Amino acid sequence: MEKADVMEPHLPTLDQMQQWTHAIGRAQQLMLEQAAGASGMTLPFDPQTVARIQSSFADEGLAMWQRFIDSGGMWRDEPAPVPADSPAARKDRRFADPAWTQNPFYDIIRQSYLLVSDYMTQLADAVDGVDPKQKAKLRFATGGMLDALSPSNFPLTNPAVVQKTIESGGENLVKGLQHMLADMEKGQLTHTDGTQFELGRNIAATPGKVIHETPLYQLIHYAPSTDTVLETPLIIFPPWINRFYILDLSPQKSFVKWAVDQGISVFLVSWKSADASMKDLTWGDYILRGQVDAIDTVRDLLKVKSVHTIGYCVAGTTLAATLALLTARGEAEKVASATFFTAQVDFSKAGDLTLFVDDEQMKLVDKLSTGGFLDGRYMALTFNLLRGRDLIWNYVVNNYLLGQDYPPFDLLYWNGDTTNLPARWHRDYLTQLYRDNLLVTPGAISVDGTPIDLKTVQTPAYVQAGKEDHIAPLESVWKLTENLSGPIRFVLAGSGHIAGVINPPAAHKYQYWVCDEAQPTLDAFVAQAKETKGSWWPDWRGWLETIDSRTVAVKGARQPGKGRLKAIEDAPGRYVKGE
Repeated sequence: MEKADVMEPHLPTLDQMQQWTHAIGRAQQLMLEQAAGASGMTLPFDPQTVARIQSSFADEGLAMWQRFIDSGGMWRDEPAPVPADSPAARKDRRFADPAWTQNPFYDIIRQSYLLVSDYMTQLADAVDGVDPKQKAKLRFATGGMLDALSPSNFPLTNPAVVQKTIESGGENLVKGLQHMLADMEKGQLTHTDGTQFELGRNIAATPGKVIHETPLYQLIHYAPSTDTVLETPLIIFPPWINRFYILDLSPQKSFVKWAVDQGISVFLVSWKSADASMKDLTWGDYILRGQVDAIDTVRDLLKVKSVHTIGYCVAGTTLAATLALLTARGEAEKVASATFFTAQVDFSKAGDLTLFVDDEQMKLVDKLSTGGFLDGRYMALTFNLLRGRDLIWNYVVNNYLLGQDYPPFDLLYWNGDTTNLPARWHRDYLTQLYRDNLLVTPGAISVDGTPIDLKTVQTPAYVQAGKEDHIAPLESVWKLTENLSGPIRFVLAGSGHIAGVINPPAAHKYQYWVCDEAQPTLDAFVAQAKETKGSWWPDWRGWLETIDSRTVAVKGARQPGKGRLKAIEDAPGRYVKGE
């Protein structure tokens, strides 16, 4: 925006500034009370603490106005100096456009918003004498409300949107409205251009065959790319909350392709998206008719004693229960090793997702679970809310206000390809695990009439966590090491729930931390861990060979469809396409 576009400001008097800070303080508390109402609680504040916070807020507000007056309300070539400890000094990607700091009108809006955000957050933290979960709900509601109220989300208070509107004659708003109406029609926020991707062509394209099919899943056997492979095959269990191809994105990012190229016989379970026929499915079905069935199918096909396994997220939680069940049955030898990608078994520190499992939320889930299943779009919205600034409001600005085209991005295409969840399983998972944390209580959960106990599991385990994971927090994933009794290698990966896992070596991104010796606590691990640049995948491949390094030639049943189980169809199969 040109400097000439900005009118000479009328500078406020001291009385006006004091009135402004008082009004903002009142509005601040009203907003916090609204957030509290959304989380179903009253606010027992300590008056002295509130007075201190509001006094500090008033002082900072006056200092902000003084900086504005000192600048003369004129355009600046460089941002005005701000004290390092001021909320206005905080870097925020929403305000990256230079006009936010160089234009006095937008600068005062930006600083005011950051100031209010900072002190509303302080007020939420100052609530005392309430249940910790209630306080966490208040923090979450406050943060969500503040993200929604950011001036960057509104066309008249976002300089980039104003400039774009002037330059395009308003075409950006027309195009943005088209985007918004299309999203309203499909009931889901769009993140990427889905027309650029086709399953089996440029995504989920690793060659293979579906060799086994049940009403619950299809089993894919991927074609070997090496002359010999590890004798012990690998079965991958992705979460059925999403499509499996997070592990088989473009060839450059595909964990499946990389594992195949590493000389591993790779099998993968593609879960069916729930429909009315699956309304009575329980967690036990995913254990018995899912994981145990796949393990026995591969063992029988290749005539091997055991298999390696990987469980990602909820499928990792389920894998832990499967191992406990096999142990109780005297069949632990069926699994040679278990790898857990960002999985939890003890949900006492499971993060913000635990805020969605109270009685009111359960009533809402029941209402939404029509036909015996939960529409996957509701679950996608829940995950988006956990990172609303990045996964909701960022796209509101770019695609609705700026009218930008959607970029082609395979990861975001996967993120929008939702799956439905069986209503009974979903409710049991939220209540028995997230709310009541029964899995870590020996005998509290039974599978097919058999009580299970995680501490009986002796299977060698590779436990991977993401340093910035907002779905399965590091502290929560670490608890796997406290509930399994076999040898464990714990690996902390840079980034979060997805990028921390999907990090191919060729990308040379992020880092990981490991300890050669097992550590008694997470703090001890962090203190002792050695950092290595790049992907942890080669570390996992080396660990796998320490379990069993024997290899066999690729022939017979090691080729998809060449053994007792004939090919049903090409990978990725019908289930992942929703057929």
